[in-house]
Amino acid sequence: MVSIEQHQGGENTLLVNVTVQLLEDVDVEEFQLLAKSAGAEILEIVSVPRVKPDAKFFIGSGKAEEIAERVKILEIDLVIFNHALSPAQKRNLEKVLECRVIDRTGLILDIFALRARTHEGKLQVELAQLEYLSSRLVGSFASLSRQKGGIGLRGPGESQLETDRRLLQIRMGQLKAKLEKVRQTRIQGRAARKKADIPTVSLVGYTNAGKSTLFNILAGSDVYAADQLFATLDPTLRHLTWDGIGTLVLADTVGFVRNLSHSLVESFKATLEETLEATLLLHVIDSSSPDVLEQIDAVESVLKEIGVEVPILRVYNKIDRSGEAEKIIYAAPNLPDRVYVSAHSGQGLNLLRQAVQECLMGQLQNFELKLKPQYGKLRTQLYNLNVIQSEQYDEQGNLILNIQIAPHKLQELIYRLNLPLDEILGERASQFKRPLEAFEL
Repeated sequence: MVSIEQHQGGENTLLVNVTVQLLEDVDVEEFQLLAKSAGAEILEIVSVPRVKPDAKFFIGSGKAEEIAERVKILEIDLVIFNHALSPAQKRNLEKVLECRVIDRTGLILDIFALRARTHEGKLQVELAQLEYLSSRLVGSFASLSRQKGGIGLRGPGESQLETDRRLLQIRMGQLKAKLEKVRQTRIQGRAARKKADIPTVSLVGYTNAGKSTLFNILAGSDVYAADQLFATLDPTLRHLTWDGIGTLVLADTVGFVRNLSHSLVESFKATLEETLEATLLLHVIDSSSPDVLEQIDAVESVLKEIGVEVPILRVYNKIDRSGEAEKIIYAAPNLPDRVYVSAHSGQGLNLLRQAVQECLMGQLQNFELKLKPQYGKLRTQLYNLNVIQSEQYDEQGNLILNIQIAPHKLQELIYRLNLPLDEILGERASQFKRPLEAFEL
């Protein structure tokens, strides 16, 4: 069994922000937030421009020597690079700098180790870290062999640095088998929801876009939410009743970042499968971020990589910061494309509910229904959907309901209760052409 040692952070850290012409730049502010999320005490940030990475040190030998001097002067415990380093580059840098060195992937994995709360999340983190460490065991910086925890060493921790590749492969095989059982359980759950005709709405988005805050408001839940990167790691599902739709499943998922390595995406694919099988994706976007376009592209690139082919509704969150007005933007009549909200202040949340209803159920229309006293079950179901605008009785004692609902949903309710369509809808019954046999009664 792999032991997981948690470290409280607070290590003196130097960040190396390398800008390479041939590689996509990493946002410096985001890089700092990642380091702070892992508990680093950032003492200095060194910026290094490069035409292309150096094969031995990534940053070149001269710059490595300069950083080594700063490490000694500032008594640095840890140096973090904002790009992925090869195992050889990491070992060479550790020898020159005489301190621990981790790269962006190792940093993200460390944060994942801090955030994982469920059994599945811990399994996924351990597997991802073992795969990352397996190529970095041989020739590691000698003085690191007895390090106790620390940023970049959380999760599997010390014992894995001293374990040979054969034992690592055995443990990784065990983890993959356990995760496959989790995956099969999820598949069965999704199949049951599909059979029951329960739609799934998944929240996806860039890390710290406000997904969990929005999830808590919509689901009336208490999922951990904080103004930090990767506050949510484990997928969370909730059953709830949505106006005009009925029962649906709302899912909160892990946040994305730019330059997320393929290995990390693969390791967390079981978590991301909730997005693959969703009926609708709510892409939550931080509308106040100066890098909003790059963040949108990062999320949609990962969705494309894992093969998501699901309708997407973009939810521009944090309009209380950006100054945008609450509104729905339509791609076509009755087809919402974007909705502007603030999960923090509550602005636009009714519009979001309306947009989700329209995406799942189609165009909403107003209807006047005439119900005899014995048709009370239909009234109850309409009340459960919260689509009744007003009601009154006519002189004959019939209940007159004014409702707003998608036509096919109303037709389905009437047919399932085996009630006369013409009698309830009058002349408007002619707009419904779907045969009775189309419904599973």
